[in-house]
Amino acid sequence: MNRIILFTRRSLPARQVLAGGGVGGFTRIFCVGGFCLLALSLFSQEKPKWDVSNPPGGMPYHEVEFTTTEGTWMCLDVSPDGKTIVFDLLGDIYTMPISGGTATCIRQGLAWEVQPRFSPDGKKISFTSDAGGGDNIWYMNFDPANAGQVAKPKQITKESFQLLNNAVWLDNEYVVARKHFTSTRSLGAGEIWMYHLSGGGGVQLTKRKNDQQDVNEPSVSPDGRYVYFSEDMYGGGFFQYNKNPNTQIFAVRRYDRQEGKVEDVTGGSGGACRPQISRDGNWLAFVRRVGVKT
Repeated sequence: MNRIILFTRRSLPARQVLAGGGVGGFTRIFCVGGFCLLALSLFSQEKPKWDVSNPPGGMPYHEVEFTTTEGTWMCLDVSPDGKTIVFDLLGDIYTMPISGGTATCIRQGLAWEVQPRFSPDGKKISFTSDAGGGDNIWYMNFDPANAGQVAKPKQITKESFQLLNNAVWLDNEYVVARKHFTSTRSLGAGEIWMYHLSGGGGVQLTKRKNDQQDVNEPSVSPDGRYVYFSEDMYGGGFFQYNKNPNTQIFAVRRYDRQEGKVEDVTGGSGGACRPQISRDGNWLAFVRRVGVKT
């Protein structure tokens, strides 16, 4: 980008040309008679792109080694053949035999990576990662026949503002995830979207009813027809802190991909959340509040 400014500078002799460093580029002054042209060439000085895994400026960090036999706030999944567990711990992803033993770290580093899920054929693992600058859905190929080797992960979604998390597999080519929208309230609301592994904008399955009541925790039926999820059904149309947990707050609903409509599954007193459909499609597990217990 160039800028030219006309000004008077009688102290400079006629036809004098001065060149020197300018802010973000160079400056040239052309003077004829008592008038001067100040030409500023402003080079575009782009800031280095932020890389979570390799932050610019030599940001200091320390590597920590630890040994543990337990963890908290972990997400886990079992491979379709029932032989392997994949789980997250402190933002890294591990696998281990379901019979027990030593865990193998398959994703580690500065990026925060959680919520791993096996694909139906057991050859891929999806997960949520902020390696691209925000919470997006990624996946990596997994080879159980070759000591659980994994390939370089690929980013599925590329949201720069809305957060995406808790992806589940629709089949071996598509995942379903929750997209979160913020509002003037701190919590915001969400929608359920479907994405192909190759990327793209995705397909919207549910539409948020307002900017404050959320949907969460998608779970897909084995035949791929139904997407179960929990939704804030509390009255009033806005988020409230002083809710009565013994009434219905969240309810389990499902989206019918064939009919394109949402229907209620279970709710009522104590509500219902965290739906999980069984692999044969005959059972649905969920969490409910009963008295003072959950």
